[in-house]
Amino acid sequence: MGRKPVDIEALAFQIINSDDMAVKKSVAKKIIDIAYKKGIYPASIHELYMARGKGQWSGFTVPAINLRSMSYDLARALFRVSKRNNAGAFIFEIAKSEMGYTNQVPAEFVSVILAAAVKEGYTGPVFIQADHTQANAKKYAENPDKELATLQALIGDAVEAGFYNIDIDSSTLVDLTKPDVKKQQKNNYEVCAKLTQFIRRIEPKGITVSVGGEIGEVGHANSTPEELRAFMQGFSERLRKGLTGISKISIQTGTSHGGVVKADGSIAEVKLDFDTLKNLSTISQQEFGIGGAVQHGASTLPEDLFHKFPENNTVEVHLATGFQNMMFDSKHFPVDLKNKMYEWLTLNAQAEKKAGDSDEQFFYKARKKALGPFKKEIMALPSTVRDAIAAEIEQKFEFLFKQLNAINNKQIVEKFITLKRVITRKRQAGPAVVHDGEGAD
Repeated sequence: MGRKPVDIEALAFQIINSDDMAVKKSVAKKIIDIAYKKGIYPASIHELYMARGKGQWSGFTVPAINLRSMSYDLARALFRVSKRNNAGAFIFEIAKSEMGYTNQVPAEFVSVILAAAVKEGYTGPVFIQADHTQANAKKYAENPDKELATLQALIGDAVEAGFYNIDIDSSTLVDLTKPDVKKQQKNNYEVCAKLTQFIRRIEPKGITVSVGGEIGEVGHANSTPEELRAFMQGFSERLRKGLTGISKISIQTGTSHGGVVKADGSIAEVKLDFDTLKNLSTISQQEFGIGGAVQHGASTLPEDLFHKFPENNTVEVHLATGFQNMMFDSKHFPVDLKNKMYEWLTLNAQAEKKAGDSDEQFFYKARKKALGPFKKEIMALPSTVRDAIAAEIEQKFEFLFKQLNAINNKQIVEKFITLKRVITRKRQAGPAVVHDGEGAD
């Protein structure tokens, strides 16, 4: 008798429902081994972006999608969209803060996505990214070495799990009180250079992890060419000679994470500066040879803006809160579960409520904090319910892929991305410390 085929979905749910880290890592290894055998490889997008910096391709923007909840179901939906549209350049990501409040450690996040790829019969590179690996300005000021060690531990766990794309966000350390732009950016580019050197030291043999930098904290003043040049020049000076640097740069153009919510719970209109986006992306490519500029905080923008990202030379766009909103607001999401989550927030998340916030504003901003405590209950919903919610969000994924022109590019990806199975080197460091920072988009 032949061996019984492995139930990949059962493995995904085992890792989601287990609270034992040893179990999670054991199951993750099984899933990764199955994925490799099926031709599914965790991969770095570095070479594709560097080719963009050399002018070897253009015309589409890579969607980077944060999965905060129903990650297995929504990853399956993304793989279905990619297969229908011959798409190869799209990123699954999760921020440092999201790992905490959604209760998704790196090993779980990676293996759940790979299990979804197996389930949907996808083959090829899978780009998984640690979004907003963010320095805490207060903690850095108190003890720079300790804050760097915390970030290194998090990055180490992520790379070991299969995150071969790391976005470093040290823009929180920019000091606008300094007299000139380079001094303002000094802590930012120095920390980014130190963490890039750490990544180059721990990355698996044969893999060049894609590293992103950031010059403007999302929600603050728009970025300028002077800031970009000051950061890139300082970063180059601080990076150890001979090491590979960053592949892209995140900038601020007028958005905010999650959007600005009004008292009635609706999202305020945003004025996004596409001229800044196009100009800084072009400068980063032509003067520094990297992939281009990245737009954060985009998932809650009006639908008629998304086609402008590829038109304005944007290499990557980050999308998160909009999909979370679609799940919560779906007619298929059980009202009793939503009410239960809101009751929990009322008791446990009052720190999120600012003076003058309406209930609608409070629940909109705070409800992401309930995703971790209720992760198992959400995933325990009948598959018919989860499938119905995922189908709604899948339509949005398809719309975004087409608006970003991120279709029919699988051959371009295959031209620049080499599939390589890696043997992860064991680290001696302890477990990563996950603490709250700025949320994702």
